[in-house]
Amino acid sequence: MPNNRNRFSRRQFLGSTAVAAAAVATGSIAMPGVLRAQGAGVKLGVLHPVTGALSYSGQQGRLGATMAVDEINAAGGIKGLGKIDAVLGDAQSTPEGGTAEVEKMNSAGVACIVGGYASNICLATTQAAARYELPYVVDVGVADAIVTRGLKNTFRFGPGFGVISKTALANLAAINEQAGKPAKTVMIVHEDSLFGSGLAKLLNAQLPQQGFQILETIAHPTPTRDFNNVVLKIKAQNPDIVIPANYYNEYVLLARTMQQQHVRPKGIYSVLGGAASSYKFVKEFPEAAKYIMDCNHWFDPRSDKAQALKKKVEDKGQFFTYEVYMNYSCVLLIADALQRAASADRAKLTAALASSTFTGHVMPYGPTKFVNGQNEGAAPVNTQVLDNDIKVILPAAFANAKPVFPMPA
Repeated sequence: MPNNRNRFSRRQFLGSTAVAAAAVATGSIAMPGVLRAQGAGVKLGVLHPVTGALSYSGQQGRLGATMAVDEINAAGGIKGLGKIDAVLGDAQSTPEGGTAEVEKMNSAGVACIVGGYASNICLATTQAAARYELPYVVDVGVADAIVTRGLKNTFRFGPGFGVISKTALANLAAINEQAGKPAKTVMIVHEDSLFGSGLAKLLNAQLPQQGFQILETIAHPTPTRDFNNVVLKIKAQNPDIVIPANYYNEYVLLARTMQQQHVRPKGIYSVLGGAASSYKFVKEFPEAAKYIMDCNHWFDPRSDKAQALKKKVEDKGQFFTYEVYMNYSCVLLIADALQRAASADRAKLTAALASSTFTGHVMPYGPTKFVNGQNEGAAPVNTQVLDNDIKVILPAAFANAKPVFPMPA
């Protein structure tokens, strides 16, 4: 995993290329034409929570971003501007940690920042970046408040709460309808930060409209080390469907505790499940993961580019998680905007992002189209863990399996 030493080595490399370029100007050394055309390089802030409670997701996000940077640089960098210098930052899984890194990155002269991951971190970091008119591309953070505050510097590549919850509940109703409506009751288990609480609020408002009765909504902190009492409550109320809304570690622990206590509802249906669409979860705990459905971020399984990236990530011994390919796509989006702006100037880059119609990502999205900072070309998909693999079950255009519901006893 990249660390701060990488940052300095890249800067030293760029410094050495600048010396070489000077040598070209004096005629003392011959360099390829592509390097003669290069600029001094572009600094890109890569900000994720790589320590603390969200460290796994943060490290995965950093992996995706730096893989894209390395690929761009290997191909010669940004034409006329030079190679990308990734300035790495650790939000330490807190908004305050993220804000401190934005201040450092601004002082370092980055042209743009990508990442943030968690909604509460992204809310703080985008606001901090706005003070410097510093463009910021949000990788994951789904709270709609991130893009409804009128910040001109903020661009979210993925879909937000509103779109995801609407899609998820419509798909849940459709799956239940197709199965003969066996599910009528629901329990929600959510982490208590902005992500989980916001999602639980939406679910409580929208599930009854789809014909489901909510038996109870249970909040928990992140981190949580013991879900026995929560699962005992689920067992006592015996809901048809359990909807978890939590980050990776808590999601895995909840699912494993349900398995150990032999709690088997008709379905475990996640909305932005922290582990439900994770190859790591499926590999390490296949029995706990079996048949879990999720509405989440996902790559385009029909894309050769996505499949090649998946193989490259797995060849590194890593898992191909949504944090990886969303950050990878975000960096490609920024590189495209830099190319079109022909400048690392923040105002010009902001304008180029705002007018983006980028299609070179690996997501099941249409062309990028930012409206008030939100990419309206973005959409989630539904997945299910089947045969120790993760299959797309909806929408039909991307599906490679049909849903299994209710879960077999």
